[in-house]
Amino acid sequence: MRDIVKELEERRSVARLGGGEKRIEAQHARGKLTARERIELLLDPDSFEEIDMLVEHDCHTYGIPKKKINDKD
Repeated sequence: MRDIVKELEERRSVARLGGGEKRIEAQHARGKLTARERIELLLDPDSFEEIDMLVEHDCHTYGIPKKKINDKD
């Protein structure tokens, strides 16, 4: 059971990066905040619970099946 909880926390940690540090830095370089950063500014601390954080796309066109949301590049 601990292994399952550990894996879940690792997956959540990756999901919170929203595509990785490189994408976060690119967003900041354009003078923009990430979606999670904007939500944090809008809402009271600890008042938001993200649902479906681990859901991935189901698109099969335009080469998208090769791309995952949390790819590092």
